Amino acid sequence: MQIKESFIMALSSMRANKLRSSLTLVGIVIGLFSIIVVMTSIGAIQSSIETSLNLLGTNTFIVQKYPALRMGVHSWRKYRNREDITAEQGIELKRRAKLPLAVGMLLERGGRTVKYKDNSTNPNVSVQGINTDAMQTLNIVVESGRGLTNQDIEFSKKVCVIGNYLVEKLFPYSDPIGETIRVDGHNFLVIGVYQKRGGVLGSGQDNFVSVPITVFQQNYSKDAGGAITVTAASRELYQHTLEEVEGILRTIRKVSPQKENDFEIVSNESMLTQVNDITKYFKIGAAVIAFIALLAAGVGIMNIMLVSVTERTKEIGIRKSIGATRKNILSQFMMEAVIISQVGGIVGIVLGIIGGAVISSYLKISAILPVDWIIIGLLVCSFVGILFGVYPAYKAANLDPIEALRYE
Repeated sequence: MQIKESFIMALSSMRANKLRSSLTLVGIVIGLFSIIVVMTSIGAIQSSIETSLNLLGTNTFIVQKYPALRMGVHSWRKYRNREDITAEQGIELKRRAKLPLAVGMLLERGGRTVKYKDNSTNPNVSVQGINTDAMQTLNIVVESGRGLTNQDIEFSKKVCVIGNYLVEKLFPYSDPIGETIRVDGHNFLVIGVYQKRGGVLGSGQDNFVSVPITVFQQNYSKDAGGAITVTAASRELYQHTLEEVEGILRTIRKVSPQKENDFEIVSNESMLTQVNDITKYFKIGAAVIAFIALLAAGVGIMNIMLVSVTERTKEIGIRKSIGATRKNILSQFMMEAVIISQVGGIVGIVLGIIGGAVISSYLKISAILPVDWIIIGLLVCSFVGILFGVYPAYKAANLDPIEALRYE
């Protein structure tokens, strides 16, 4: 009953001083808004990236020239001067290595335009030259038709398997299987369509064409750079397989013992670790902004509560004279401080969720609800209300009723 009365009186006090209460709420709203919108956005981005990074098959890693994520101009220059990963190196690795279950080879040229009759795609299609092992290691599934075979590669057949983006652009109302498309002046018979993989951060992952690696080398260059994809036989042999591949490639690429690798080994786990390492700084930044805003808001709450105690001195005297105890007065003003901070917190959280959803929509990724941060935010608001409401409430509870009644 006492809590209910304190709650009602707190709301009445806020209604009586709308402008002052609203200005006090601004700091808490900004603090909670900043951290919720950042955490919502980062969570959505991470979820999208994690989904896209699970493209590799189980127990699979990729050997490539560049790291999965590159930051800064100096980083680019360092990796740019490395020797390309070639198909010949992949063939030699497959011959020497004993532990891998599959060794795939992938050569790629991006920014291509694909044509079918009068239809054409945007110049954003990747042409991939692959061997049969690459389809297994890259975890790409053929939805209709068939995939590439060793015979297609051995006899350099002009066939291809296409992603869903090409189906939507070139064959919106017909079956692409058995049709001929044209890429960079070369005709390819469509023998299969890959299962749709979706996109990440607004970028599609279905805008590619896979052709036999031998055909790719004929059309572009035998020395074209690419990547080697390796699948270990089991999770237990994963690390041993990685170490074997690393050692063999250092030998093939003539890397001296005292030098670091001139290639990168990328896995789902390593990419996720890099993403988390980058996003943690944004989270720290949001937490610092929120802390500063909440600290300022806490000072504002203390200020408004002290003013409130001064303005309501006579009211406190009347309440004490008719039987209100120190505990009643203390709980009343503590409740007011907590309610002010919680109302600001709820407004900030709602605005943060809306802001995160808007950003997610702009990036064309699924929005998420950061339940953990919402709970943390509400708890922090309560803590701020209690921390900065203690002194004003204590001051009100210790007023002498006689002196309070005399106050004008």
